[in-house]
Amino acid sequence: MKNNKNKRDNFFLPSPPWQSPDLSSGENSQSDDSSALNSIIESGSITVKKGEHLIHCLTVIGQIEGHYILPAQNKTTKYEHVIPQLVAIEESDEVDGLIMILNTVGGDIEAGLAIAELVSGMKTPTVSLVLGGGHSIGVPLAVSTDRSFITPSATMTIHPVRMNGLVLGVPQTLSYFEQMQERIVRFVSDNSDISPDRFREMMLATGELVMDVGTVLSGEAAVNEGLIDSLGSLSDALTCLYEMINENKNNRDNFDIDTSKG
Repeated sequence: MKNNKNKRDNFFLPSPPWQSPDLSSGENSQSDDSSALNSIIESGSITVKKGEHLIHCLTVIGQIEGHYILPAQNKTTKYEHVIPQLVAIEESDEVDGLIMILNTVGGDIEAGLAIAELVSGMKTPTVSLVLGGGHSIGVPLAVSTDRSFITPSATMTIHPVRMNGLVLGVPQTLSYFEQMQERIVRFVSDNSDISPDRFREMMLATGELVMDVGTVLSGEAAVNEGLIDSLGSLSDALTCLYEMINENKNNRDNFDIDTSKG
């Protein structure tokens, strides 16, 4: 059961500029705009409102940064920024839905899978939209939402687990890789319409990529394989999210009525 909290308690979320602006004061207005801008710069996210719906937009771009800091020239999404936001969104009584926009080359497997597991376990309505690419660990992230979309020009790259740095060539290392790979296969198959065997087949394909193992799927192919739910754009994803929010609200209202009668 979600805790009842006021607006100030949701300290992880950026403060939307419409919540407390003083139109008679240019100073306060500039402060609100600055807060929203800083939120985009620091965490790549923003909360926006249309009509009755308050939507949080989370972007996953570049490389997903895990336990090690990547070089400054890399575009990154930091999991220590994303995880608190997801917790705050789920606990907020104000945020109605989450749209996650992905254009990622992958990154830290455990950090990406941790984010995907959090999203898949949320009761707040969620949709994802893949733009450009949703590669490697971006695949579990794309399928973790209630409904997933991909643009026709986007691609998804499926390949086996890789690791940089010192790797011991012993059976235990190979077993660890296989276990991690199975965790990804199981998560993707549980959260999409693709079978585990088909996903493994694409992951280990040798005729698709030059000097690499794996498969590249176009937007349409990803939908045909059952990996992504629908082809679509931003407006399609938002329309779907609004519909899920309204359905969720109607179900809550009906439950409250039935409870009061009982």
